[in-house]
Amino acid sequence: MSDPLTLFKALAHQSRLSLLAALLEQPTYVEVLAERLKLSASTVSFHLKKLEAAGLVSSQRDQYYTIFTVDRTILEQSLRDLVRPPRRELAEQEKREKKYRQKVLDAFFRHGKLRSIPVQRKKRMIVLEQIVQAFEPGRIYPEKEVNLLIAEYHDDFCQIRRDMVDERLLTRERGVYRLATEVE
Repeated sequence: MSDPLTLFKALAHQSRLSLLAALLEQPTYVEVLAERLKLSASTVSFHLKKLEAAGLVSSQRDQYYTIFTVDRTILEQSLRDLVRPPRRELAEQEKREKKYRQKVLDAFFRHGKLRSIPVQRKKRMIVLEQIVQAFEPGRIYPEKEVNLLIAEYHDDFCQIRRDMVDERLLTRERGVYRLATEVE
């Protein structure tokens, strides 16, 4: 199978969609398709080459003619399967994200203390996720204890506590806090 971008580009033309529909009914050759779709043979050939390059159509010589057939396996795949990146790309992406996360942590933390609260949400989330690791799963925390835990990282514990609740890292109910993952 070709890459998804080539596939979607090939499908992004009405004539090619019409050709696919006709070939789904029955494999055939250029002249029959041209007559059936009221297109010139050269136009049909041009579009069939695009479909073939995308892996949607295959061709086979039969005496004087070339018979075109739809590769149904591609059309039977789900959209999710078609757009899912290959495993190696996922691994590379994960590696880049890990490197970025470490870069953010190095920029905002010195000796375990938060130097400043990031303004950019993505960076702030990384910082908050780091701080929330100080909380124990299954434990209920009164607000005073939450403040003391956060104060070990930064003096503005009120802002960080609010951000953790707003970002659903902690839940707050009747003055007690717990990790949000335990409630879900």
